[in-house]
Amino acid sequence: MKKIAAILLTALLFFNWYGYRLVSDILQDRSDSKLEARLDKNEYDESQLVELRVPMNLPYHNDWSEFERFNGVIEIDGVHYNYVKRKVDKGELVLLCLPNNEKQLLQSARDNFFKLVNDLQQPSSGNKSEKGNTAAFKSLFAEYQQEKNNWTVAEVLFSTELFSISKPKCSLSGFATSPEQPPELS
Repeated sequence: MKKIAAILLTALLFFNWYGYRLVSDILQDRSDSKLEARLDKNEYDESQLVELRVPMNLPYHNDWSEFERFNGVIEIDGVHYNYVKRKVDKGELVLLCLPNNEKQLLQSARDNFFKLVNDLQQPSSGNKSEKGNTAAFKSLFAEYQQEKNNWTVAEVLFSTELFSISKPKCSLSGFATSPEQPPELS
């Protein structure tokens, strides 16, 4: 009975350390995939799109006549945007973005939850600095978010003939016979 209680308490401890963050990450991934599916089906309001223009310093580029579908995420001033379309126009990359309100709500709920769990509420007296509380709240997992890439690096196949020790290709024989006598030095 004591072993079962110890195992359950250890599992509860690990869930408190990692489980809530894992659950919030799973919820964010699901909301991102739902939004991507809606964007692929063109189920969004065109009036909510935000246009970003980025200057391109590339020689010999061509302007595009139409927008093309583009996936990506950007965060500007704490607001998350998903790329919807892109186009090159007059030396600028034009990106049409949709604000991701659901991700913003999930992230603020996660941050508020961890503030409550870690007892990092703002003091009413104002004795502690606000910077100290936020520094204690941040963690390594919140600072680094791994990107998902769809590209792969092809495997380099090594031939056994390239690295064979038994077949020396460029070796010199120890002694060579000379056809004539070398000249005498004076």
